[in-house]
Amino acid sequence: MALISMEKSSSDELNLGLEHCHAQTRVERRYQGNQISTLDQIAAEVPVAMVYNGISHAVMMASPSDLEAFAIGFSLSEGIIQKADEIYELELVADPGRVHQGVEIHISITSQRAMALKERRRNLTGRTGCGLCGAESLHQAIRPLAAVKPTPLVAAQSIEKAVASLADHQPLQQLTGACHGAAWCDRDGNIQLVREDIGRHNALDKLLGTLCLSDQDLSDGFVLVSSRASYEMVHKSSSCGVSTLVAVSAASQLAIDMAEESGLNLIGFARSGRHVVYHASQPDADLSE
Repeated sequence: MALISMEKSSSDELNLGLEHCHAQTRVERRYQGNQISTLDQIAAEVPVAMVYNGISHAVMMASPSDLEAFAIGFSLSEGIIQKADEIYELELVADPGRVHQGVEIHISITSQRAMALKERRRNLTGRTGCGLCGAESLHQAIRPLAAVKPTPLVAAQSIEKAVASLADHQPLQQLTGACHGAAWCDRDGNIQLVREDIGRHNALDKLLGTLCLSDQDLSDGFVLVSSRASYEMVHKSSSCGVSTLVAVSAASQLAIDMAEESGLNLIGFARSGRHVVYHASQPDADLSE
């Protein structure tokens, strides 16, 4: 087993590369009565365990890349920590030859955050009431929202520009056709950073973790996701200070309610020539700019 510590390695060494995120598989392509046996690139998904101070907290199926950012983003967006410096150390435990069997990310956090997480886990072991996460009520299942800095809506042409160029920044999606992307864009619609994963929440966590490490002002730009805008996506975004979330598909009603509560600009169905504004923190903003 390989044990890699942030204190001993660069972030590049900590993360598994793109080559672990897809595999070549023989398939049969059938069309118009014909069939061809050929090789295809298939997206890989592996169990990734988040282990805090020696206690396993969650296991998710994910693409095994950008795992440092994934751990930081997940920890922030799930409220396990409030800022990145509450993580003392990250260790990736994986056998490079057996990545498909799983990866553990050992995360050392402050004693205060560890106690809070332990208390949360204790609450999840009780009798299930609402059926969500083992919580006894919706109030417990959905954590309080963080208020975000109100910002003007992004210009329509900026959204269109970002949507049009997203595919060019997704090498794993181009290879496999099975991965989501989460992008950070400036207010002019220029994509600055993209993270990919087979799971939409994971892609967003990877992006948020990377942005956190860069000290980016998350009110000065927007996040674009290649998926619908669920309440989890809104919750994760607002938890990290994102002021504007743009999705290529629809938003759920709970996502809209949460956007209104947090003050996050929420835009969906972002396509060429059109999009839907579900919530604007500054309703008088000029969309025609």
